[in-house]
Amino acid sequence: MLNTYFRVIVGVMVLLSVVLSVYVSPNWMWFTVFIGVNLIQSAFTKWCLLETILKKLGVKSDSGASCSI
Repeated sequence: MLNTYFRVIVGVMVLLSVVLSVYVSPNWMWFTVFIGVNLIQSAFTKWCLLETILKKLGVKSDSGASCSI
């Protein structure tokens, strides 16, 4: 379940940043870069802030999931 929430939230954030960069300011692309860097960082460190937040909100953990896409 955690992996599902993670994928939906990250997907929405990426799409939102693209829409904001088109209609508001190109500087919103930095938000997309931030998301990508966090995904790469979590692949190496096996730690993800979004995963920690979701667990504190009571989302059940998948077996061995750590921000994996």
